[in-house]
Amino acid sequence: MKKIIPILAGSMVIASLSAAAKAQDMTENNSGFYVGGNYGYLKVDSDDDFDDNNDMVQGVVGYRLNSFLALEGSYIDFGKYGGRAANAETTGYTAALKGTIPITQTVEVFAKAGQLWHKTDYNIASVSGHSDDRSLFAGAGVNFNVTENLLLNAQYTWYDVDLNADNVSSDSKFKTDFNQASVGAEYRF
Repeated sequence: MKKIIPILAGSMVIASLSAAAKAQDMTENNSGFYVGGNYGYLKVDSDDDFDDNNDMVQGVVGYRLNSFLALEGSYIDFGKYGGRAANAETTGYTAALKGTIPITQTVEVFAKAGQLWHKTDYNIASVSGHSDDRSLFAGAGVNFNVTENLLLNAQYTWYDVDLNADNVSSDSKFKTDFNQASVGAEYRF
């Protein structure tokens, strides 16, 4: 028994030092800029004629503060959606806080939330106009490291978008949700 205690204690010290070194590796030298792009599927959910499915594209730029936290901005083209009676086209810019948790050396999960500033050009019963507004959004996804700098991702993002069509009537506020499922790539510098 006297020989087992020093062996167990030594093993615990070695394991603790190894875990501390690994944790230090994850927080060291992981800050910096990144760029990326996403392509995906957009589902517009609405109580009016704007319901539709569509393709979307997104360009991303961000800065990783450490292995776990980043600031991210993007430009999104949600494309055209709607039907014959009412259709619209929306583009926008985002700013978000992104949290990442490394699962393995090659897989990490993330969640993000932020603000979308968007412009919508619309046509409702032959009345055209545009709307500028801001909305909240939240999303989550998974990154797969292909190389040390190149990652592939899959993500889902929900945007709480309202369309104000003031020139149609005095109370024309269309409540819509944008649901985006996309795949993309990210390059870390």
